[in-house]
Amino acid sequence: MRNTLLSMLATLMCTLAASIDVTPMSGFDLEKAAGKWYMVGFATNAQWFVNHKAGMKTGTAMLVPTAGGDLDLSYANLNSDGTCWRMTHLAKKTETPGRFTFRSQVWNNENDMRIVDIVYDDYALVHTIKTKDGVSEVLNKLYSRSAEANPAMQLKFRQFSLETGILADNIVLLPQNAECPEV
Repeated sequence: MRNTLLSMLATLMCTLAASIDVTPMSGFDLEKAAGKWYMVGFATNAQWFVNHKAGMKTGTAMLVPTAGGDLDLSYANLNSDGTCWRMTHLAKKTETPGRFTFRSQVWNNENDMRIVDIVYDDYALVHTIKTKDGVSEVLNKLYSRSAEANPAMQLKFRQFSLETGILADNIVLLPQNAECPEV
């Protein structure tokens, strides 16, 4: 009964958080955001994350602008067995700078991604609303140009995630990890 109640509460929080209007930062510059980032923070109330967060570690993300203003996203995480998990998306630009949409073939969901805060040589705070079968979930990520997040960056990520309805237990600063080899 307790788990059912907690699950229902988490679902309600996700639904409420997904309805909060989070806008991208003004003055977003796609070219300055390009390059290698480390995914050092991850926050969502999604059940898959709750079940797997203990084993997650820092990964890398490559952001590559296209000639048309879209964004090629490539993610890589080194697994404990030495293999690499990789995923790519082509995020389409919208009329709002810093806001992109894409469909994940891996997870079979629609994604509305917004860069809500960025210091181009330091960190980026990314808010994504993932929708599948009419159900929306919020995912916040903290990217850093280095493999570690400084305390101010961590605090900003934690506060933003709480404001967007993520439960405190589901806001994780990921432990460091070796990198996947370049492809």
